[in-house]
Amino acid sequence: MKTPIRPVYLDLVRLHLPLPGWVSILHRVSGVLLFLALPVGAWALSASLASEAGFGQVVAAAASPAGKVLALGLVWAALFHFLAGLRHLAMDAHWGVHRVPARRSSLAVVTASTVLTLALAGCLFT
Repeated sequence: MKTPIRPVYLDLVRLHLPLPGWVSILHRVSGVLLFLALPVGAWALSASLASEAGFGQVVAAAASPAGKVLALGLVWAALFHFLAGLRHLAMDAHWGVHRVPARRSSLAVVTASTVLTLALAGCLFT
């Protein structure tokens, strides 16, 4: 009996993905981050609407350095997920499915989400 042929490149550290592959993976990661942030957002909304003291706690948590970094990470996730989602919708309509346009649209998603996040970071940390 023959042994099944196994893939040779199972080392995930050496795996080389093109930029569109990374954008696809990061689109999923940003979606998971946004989903996992939903309970925290629901708690913050509930606490801020429950009482004046709860509102103060939420404002204090959001004004802390850790709260600002968390907010900035969620802003990046939302922007990246939105822009990558638009890119995937365009690809579903067969726009930019070839190698060069796919690479350009991936670079546009990464660049635009980074620039917009840095612009909002300037507003958040000043």
